[in-house]
Amino acid sequence: MVIHPQLYTAKIMHKRFFPRENSFNYNVYYLVLPLPALPISSWLVGFHMKDVGKRDGTDPTIWVRSILTEYGLDQKTQNILLVTMPRILGYVFNPVSFYLCLDNKKALRAVLCEVHNTFGEQHSYLCANPDHSPIKPDQWLESEKVFHVSPFLDREGNYKFRFSLKGEQLSIWIDYYDKYKKKKLITSLIGNLKLLTNKSLRKAFWQHPLVTMKAIILIHLQASRLFFKGIRYLTKPPQLQQKITGTRNLNKM
Repeated sequence: MVIHPQLYTAKIMHKRFFPRENSFNYNVYYLVLPLPALPISSWLVGFHMKDVGKRDGTDPTIWVRSILTEYGLDQKTQNILLVTMPRILGYVFNPVSFYLCLDNKKALRAVLCEVHNTFGEQHSYLCANPDHSPIKPDQWLESEKVFHVSPFLDREGNYKFRFSLKGEQLSIWIDYYDKYKKKKLITSLIGNLKLLTNKSLRKAFWQHPLVTMKAIILIHLQASRLFFKGIRYLTKPPQLQQKITGTRNLNKM
């Protein structure tokens, strides 16, 4: 895979199994930007550095590199690709952005998942093998769930992550298991990469208009469906001090 700005068009799928079944899917597109990245200041579709990382306008590369260094992964990482939703007409909301950390052979060594909730809070899950070996497409990485995202899911249990980056195809799976290790929710993001140009960006905008607004609207629409299905609404707990959570490799257990 060539390291240059890409457009990622994909389908998002969510499915909840209990206590009531609920599922939905929709089409979306993301920017895939090699870091460090320049801002995109188009009034239709944009990208600002203050939308990701420390969210203070500083280069997110510095923030990501500091996390990789803390976990001993910086020397293994040559390129970092940020996969993030764009600003649309000046508005942005990223439920989750992904930093794909590649070595000098373009193998995936780590993925930093930067998660935001609708309360303005942020937490990141660093997905990597304990021995820093490349992440294989068929392996699962597990992390404790420590961040409140949905008022219909307890802040407990575990996430299981899987990533596949093959040529121009990127697939991401994130499953949630409750504290009894029962699979409760599955999500996937599956699509293709192509060169990011003014033309491809305009085409994506008109094919999927107001995609960022669509994401936040669907979050609240699905919340309403869950509420009317009788699923218990949970009050948001105070956010934990911990802001980064590492994973472990399930395949080696």
